[in-house]
Amino acid sequence: MNAQDIRDRFAALRAKGMRHKDAAAAMGLSEGAAAAAHTGTHDKALRATRLRGPWVELLQALELCGPVLALTRNETTVHEKTGVYEKVSGSGAMGIALGEAIDLRLFFSRWHAGFAVSEAAANPGVLPSLSLQFFNAQGVAVHKIFVRDATDRDAFQSVIDTYTATGEEAGPVAFVAAQDKAAPREDSAVDAAGLAEAWRGMKDTHEFFGLLNKFNVERQQSFRLTEGEFTQRAEPGAIRALLQEASFDGTPIMVFVGSPGCIQIHSGPVVRIEPMEMRGADENASPIRWLNVLDPGFNLHLREDRIASVWIVEKPTSDGVVTSVEAFDHTGELMAMFFGARKPGTPELEPWRHIVRELPRLQSTTPAP
Repeated sequence: MNAQDIRDRFAALRAKGMRHKDAAAAMGLSEGAAAAAHTGTHDKALRATRLRGPWVELLQALELCGPVLALTRNETTVHEKTGVYEKVSGSGAMGIALGEAIDLRLFFSRWHAGFAVSEAAANPGVLPSLSLQFFNAQGVAVHKIFVRDATDRDAFQSVIDTYTATGEEAGPVAFVAAQDKAAPREDSAVDAAGLAEAWRGMKDTHEFFGLLNKFNVERQQSFRLTEGEFTQRAEPGAIRALLQEASFDGTPIMVFVGSPGCIQIHSGPVVRIEPMEMRGADENASPIRWLNVLDPGFNLHLREDRIASVWIVEKPTSDGVVTSVEAFDHTGELMAMFFGARKPGTPELEPWRHIVRELPRLQSTTPAP
């Protein structure tokens, strides 16, 4: 399928209301490959321009644009924050944004290609949508940034102009097929006693990733191997209960959602919790159930029907125990993590601990030793 064929089919699928990601998938393409096919000269509503890095400098330049919408998602969950890109820093493979609203952990080693994307609206009186979209080597979106009404569009266009790729950097971008995820080792091959001992010795939650690497253990596997001491299973409905209870009592929480190249964080209260059920043309098919947070400045869209497991996880730190609630889908991928809002140097909020204590638990399925 050549670029013109891709553009023709993509336009037809968009006209049916399909999202970019779904339209690309319907053609057997990654979203990044579909975007790349829209570079150059053509007559379609969607147009893409290849961008160049350094990505940290591009993100720093966005501060002058004012409020924009930052979007990070995985297969089951979408996290949207509106705010200004402030306090962006980084070097080499890693970066961070620590703005009041836009709070990101950036893994630039996985940012393979970026595009400025404009799409004309069906109504000629409406301005085209304008965004920056970044993809990993498999063409999976790692982060997107959208213009909003309060955005300085001239400043945003200036960023695009400054970071438009030229010369060799503007050449065709190649994406590769995703490889199957390696299966975790057998539980019996993991030093479970050493894992538990290292877990007890943690002083900071950020040590956890290093702990997983040290013991070559998958995340949920580590939860199973420390179940009863540091982890407990919760019912799939615990995520809805958590959000609703936080909404009722105003407890500020933190919501983490990650893509292959970015973790996006909301810190603060959640107010409007809106579950939504959608049925397709096939009445015998299971409905799609979305769990939504629809607040000014923060939206969360989580496929509640895709929740396969929920874990309550405790990590020792120098500020006391820090508790997370983590949801995983049927492929074992992490959908989202929830914490009580806190700053380093302060203990966890008691209202958050109360919410967690009240969450419905499941009985352990780990065989007794």
